[in-house]
Amino acid sequence: MKKASLRFDFSQYRVLITGGTSGIGEASAQAFVEAGAKVVITGRDRPRAQEIMQRCKGAGGDIAFVAGDIRKRKQCDMIITEAAGILGGLDILVNSAGIIYHATVEETTDEQWLETMNVNVNGMFYLCRAALPHLRSSKGTIINIASDAALSGSRHLTAYCASKGAVLQMTRAMALDYAREGIRIVPICPGDVDTPMLRGEFRERGLEAEIGLRESAAGVPLNQVCSAAEVAAMVLYAGSESARCITGYPLVLDGGSRA
Repeated sequence: MKKASLRFDFSQYRVLITGGTSGIGEASAQAFVEAGAKVVITGRDRPRAQEIMQRCKGAGGDIAFVAGDIRKRKQCDMIITEAAGILGGLDILVNSAGIIYHATVEETTDEQWLETMNVNVNGMFYLCRAALPHLRSSKGTIINIASDAALSGSRHLTAYCASKGAVLQMTRAMALDYAREGIRIVPICPGDVDTPMLRGEFRERGLEAEIGLRESAAGVPLNQVCSAAEVAAMVLYAGSESARCITGYPLVLDGGSRA
């Protein structure tokens, strides 16, 4: 498979990425750094953050880490304040943090339901709200990672589908509310993406990663599972001047599954 090509110049941009220590968030952080942006990643995995920063800084990148738990409103406020202080403002917020439980409605526990909503929906809401004053100054962009599960149902993913549907509708509503102020808010809806979270799902089902990836690809018209780097390429496009007329409507990477 050819590597996604990133040819954007973000040398004047200040970017905050949640879920930046794994999967799509990590790939997006690396892509923005390579494109010249100043980046702050946030999450709860300090050792992993140190590894990512060491790698990016070794390549000449400008990246920092703010530890925080987005399930808590006060910590979301803190993350935005600290990140804006480090960066000297904020141009792009990428909400990539997320969790998933494989369960029907009867199998989903109260704890799993609340955890899914707290991470996937509430944390995103808190961060967007706290970031808007900074983005108003910069006429910036919010990029919310939703899912193709926001567009149609999926078996054994009740809480996840509900949360990603909420993310998509929240993003659409915010896009309309703030468009007149020059703030773009873009939802991205990937299908299956080869990330540690997806590979963890395969383990839960008793599948080896490569077998699970082949099975997932077999259900896609293009017969492939998206890579985190390919989603990151879409994130960079959504945040660039090339996408200045895009807001509110989902950008979908599903290999043709909903063609």
